Amino acid sequence: MVRESPAPGRMRQVRKRAQGTDHRIRVVVIRFVLIASLVVAGLKLVQVQVFESDALAARAERQRVLEIPIPARRGSIVDRNGVELAFSVEARALAYRPAAERAALEKLRQTEPKTPTFEEETAAIAKRLHEVLGDAAPEAQVLAKLREDKKFVYVAENVEPAKARDLKKEFPQLNVEYRAIREYPGGDLGSNIVGYANWRKENPDINKHALHGLSGLENLRDNQLAGQPGTQIVETDERTDAVIPGSERGLRSAVDGSDLELTIDADLQFFLQQKAAEFGRRSQSKTVSVVVLDAKTGEVYALANDKAFDPSAKSIDPKDMANPAVTTPFEPGSVNKIVTAMGALEYGITTPETVLSVPGSLKVADRVVADAWDHGRINLTTTGVFAKSSNVGTLLLAQQVNENRFADLLSKLGLGTRTGVGLPGESPGSVLPLNQWSGSTFGNLPIGQGLSMTVLQMAGMYQTIANDGVRMPPRIVKATVRPDGTRVEEPRPEGVRVVSPETARTARDMFRAVVQKAPHQNSGTAPAAAVTGYQISGKTGTAQQFDRAAGRYSDSKYWITFAGILPADNPRFVVGMVYDTPAYTTPEGHTAAPFFHDVASFIAQRYNIPMSKEQSPIVPLIVP
Repeated sequence: MVRESPAPGRMRQVRKRAQGTDHRIRVVVIRFVLIASLVVAGLKLVQVQVFESDALAARAERQRVLEIPIPARRGSIVDRNGVELAFSVEARALAYRPAAERAALEKLRQTEPKTPTFEEETAAIAKRLHEVLGDAAPEAQVLAKLREDKKFVYVAENVEPAKARDLKKEFPQLNVEYRAIREYPGGDLGSNIVGYANWRKENPDINKHALHGLSGLENLRDNQLAGQPGTQIVETDERTDAVIPGSERGLRSAVDGSDLELTIDADLQFFLQQKAAEFGRRSQSKTVSVVVLDAKTGEVYALANDKAFDPSAKSIDPKDMANPAVTTPFEPGSVNKIVTAMGALEYGITTPETVLSVPGSLKVADRVVADAWDHGRINLTTTGVFAKSSNVGTLLLAQQVNENRFADLLSKLGLGTRTGVGLPGESPGSVLPLNQWSGSTFGNLPIGQGLSMTVLQMAGMYQTIANDGVRMPPRIVKATVRPDGTRVEEPRPEGVRVVSPETARTARDMFRAVVQKAPHQNSGTAPAAAVTGYQISGKTGTAQQFDRAAGRYSDSKYWITFAGILPADNPRFVVGMVYDTPAYTTPEGHTAAPFFHDVASFIAQRYNIPMSKEQSPIVPLIVP
């Protein structure tokens, strides 16, 4: 039997019906999948909201988003040779949340009775902290802190990072915070210059807790030393404070602070502090201050007082933190006679060998000025006037210099203005403006009364003649060293021409006679300042202190001063020193020349200064 093939038109109709059926099936399947997905999502939502809500809420509660600080390293302070005077080391603080921990343990014990009680946990923590930290964490004290009725307590400070890490691992409920400790390896070495810094927590924002300076350069240069802390956003476990891995984001890196390189020499600074304290005791002075300057650059090699403080001590006497070498001016006495000497030589009024007829006293306006020793009219060379420290002879020369030129010299020497040395609290001293001078003012100023200056300013006058007539303002910070190692020199101050090189050299030579020892009353006022093998140029000073209660100058309270140059024939260093209210009637309190001798001797040895090619000549001071 033969089958007939379907007609082509009929076959197309069959295919269309089959395709329509497939499409409807796909639509039904897709709808079923969508409905099933919604049902599953709904069931999951019900599960989350009804059956797991407590667990998820607890988990969310245990997580928090924090912006944590990234500490910046505080810069170090070093001397001119790289000796560290101050640097920072990392540490940690351990803290605890008594209220939260007590509540958490009580809640946990409801389902897990074997969980330690609050008392058991705190006792275990206190015992372990004492075992690890020793006397820094007395067990009884730590336990008392742990059980305080507070939300948050610190239980240990300045813990070594490794020890803190181990304790945190053993007791996750402890909070660990970053700390930095400022170390001062030399103890009180340079403390009146460097100052001190410690960890400050006054700011309620814990992220802003950091090391900050409280005095000295630590305070004045705090912004440079401190740097800029960074931040990072993290998620942490509420109870343990542990950072949840992978949650870190929003990093802003910290910028470390810069190091400060000072001009001082730590070895010389140490010696000066020891000697200042020694001569303070020997002279029975209220205070003693001393400074050593580079004769050419004005850099401060050492600056010391008889009192210092240990920045690491638990308590510091505020009086020991003072820095009278820059903050406390005094009347310099005869050390100031160098101004008259410079003026008289600069303006051609005299020469070192010129002989002056000097009476025993001189009336200036309404007062009579006399010399420290009784004499009638005597003949003094100009050198003798200054080497014997004649007040009358100095005033005779000053009158020829005249008030205007004298005032101009005071200004060029920087008196009455701050030196800009770079230390906090610097005093400008005091000099009356010329238009306020009375008739007797010019009877005071040339002999070092009626004006005031710091020991730094006083030394600066002698640095001027040591540097051939150019005053170089002193400085104590030599450079800053940035975190990347870039060294940036501090701006060098411009020198000030005060007198000609010839005047400076002549004055320097003339003042060598101050330390000469010779027969027939030709000794200067300070042979004790001499240093064997070296030419020394310098000047003694004694100034009465003004008694405000009596309204006049005291007859028993004095400032004793000395300023000198080593060596006079090739100046390397200038030394200035002052005693405040020494026991004037005793040999130790009557002159600072022995102090200068000890300092100059140490400097000559310390810096291997070549001896002078020849001794200072012995010159006549009194002429028959």
